[in-house]
Order: sequence, then structure tokens, then C-alpha cells
Amino acid sequence: MDDPTALFTRLRPRLFGVAYRMLGSSHEAEDVVQDVWLRWHGANQQDIENAEAWLVATTTRRAIDGLRLARRTREHYVGMWLPEPLLTEDTGTPEYMLETASDLSVAFLSVLERLAPDARAAFLLHDVFDQDYDVVARTLDKTEAACRQIVHRARLQLRQERPRYNVPQDVHQKLMRRFAEAIANGDFRTMKTLMAESAVLIGDGGGIVTSFPKPMVGGARIAQLLYAPHLRRKDQLRMVPSMINGRLGLLRYFDDVLESAMAFDTNGEQIVQILVQRNPHKLQGLNQPTLIQ
Repeated sequence: MDDPTALFTRLRPRLFGVAYRMLGSSHEAEDVVQDVWLRWHGANQQDIENAEAWLVATTTRRAIDGLRLARRTREHYVGMWLPEPLLTEDTGTPEYMLETASDLSVAFLSVLERLAPDARAAFLLHDVFDQDYDVVARTLDKTEAACRQIVHRARLQLRQERPRYNVPQDVHQKLMRRFAEAIANGDFRTMKTLMAESAVLIGDGGGIVTSFPKPMVGGARIAQLLYAPHLRRKDQLRMVPSMINGRLGLLRYFDDVLESAMAFDTNGEQIVQILVQRNPHKLQGLNQPTLIQ
């Protein structure tokens, strides 16, 4: 076996990826990974046949426990709950960008909230991390048949709510840069043109800052909302295109203070959904890119 510390360090991005997709929270995922490190450090290495499988399984079980606890807290969350956004590395490899864009997006993580913890774990392990059903079964302490059924039901539950469009990264980026330029220039006409008529905006303020209690529907209304600061606080406003959860989004600053992180879903021609994170506690982790697998 490789040096235990070196092995854990090499696998850490994958373990964090499992925990983050399970919990939708970077700081909770970090807590899980730290706990797994302590368990790994205290384990008898000679008794572990497959170190990676042991680490992934331990991370998954710990994340299930964490999600069950978090759900009780989220039941009392003020307003609409969105995952904590991550700044992600742009490695330049199409394979990495395609993977992170499809299963790490803020929209996808929001949809995963519909699943029970065991179902979320089974779905992620099999459909995202390509684990065989026998591995999923051992991780969740269930039969293979039960895990197949759990994953099947999870797919059905998610099918109607998963992001509808699979837009190439370069097309999405081109559209987002046009939108960012329109906001920076106060070009309301272009902003409105780039918004789908049925576009939806969902905001998370966590009861700490002002946000909408329910989704805002309508491209023109959303464009007006995003245009308003240009009229009142033009000199204070700064929009920074950034890779957020594998897709190009926007960070909005006022007087160089981060006010919100915006993740976008597009159909390749127009914006169909904007997920706006304004909760200051959830913006604290947006200080440097994270390598996640």
C-alpha cells in the first residue's frame, strides 16, 4: 500500500466530491473529509484490502449521517434553500469540464435535495461515480436488489426535475459573457433578449439578507431586477465571470464586497434559470478555486 498520508491526499478531491454532492455544503463536506481522515489515520491499514473503496465507503456513510442531521436543520430554513456554490478549477480538459458541468451544477444539487439520504447516496455512487451495485450494497449495508430498486426509483424521481438542456461548455460561456457585458454596460435590451420568456430566478438569502420567498418567473421581470442596480449603484457594481460548480457564472460585488453568486442554466440561446446565492454564510468559501472530482 502507498504511504497512507500520500494516498489520502491523492484521493482527497474525490472524497470531497462525494461529500459535497451528498450535502450541498462545502464546509459540511470538509468536516466529513476531516472526520474520515481521522478514522483512516486510526484504522489498521493491514486489514484494508482496497484503500480507495474503504475511503469512499466511509465518506459516503459519514455523509449520510450528516445529511440526516442537516435535513432537520433545513426544515426550519428561512426562504428557499440552495447549495453552497464552489469556485471550480478550469483545468482546460474537456472531459473534466463536461463531468463537472453535468453532475456538479447548482441546479443538479438542488434537485438532489428531493432524494432521501440513502437514495441520494446510492444514485450518486452508481450513476455519478460508476460504482458497481455490489459496492453500493456493501456501502449502504443493503442487498444488491434493493440498491437497484433504490437507484431506479431515484432516477424516476429526478427525471422530471433535472436540468433540461445539455449545452456545450463553449456555447454556454459565450452566452454568459454576452450577458455579463450587457449588465456591465447597462444594456437592458440585450439583457432582456438573452432571457427566456419563461425564465425562473431562485434566490437564497437564508433569512439574513433580502431574497424572494418563492421563485420569480418571467424573463422581462428578472432582467429588470438585475438591471436595477445599474441605475442606483452603477459606480459600486462589479460583475466577475467565474467558474461556479463547473459552469461559467457571475459573482456580483458592491464596493468590492461579494454580494451574490449567480449560477445559470441556458438552452444555448437564452437563459432559462438563475440560481442566486446571497446568504453571506454560504459565500464565505468563495475565496479560491477547489479541485473536485
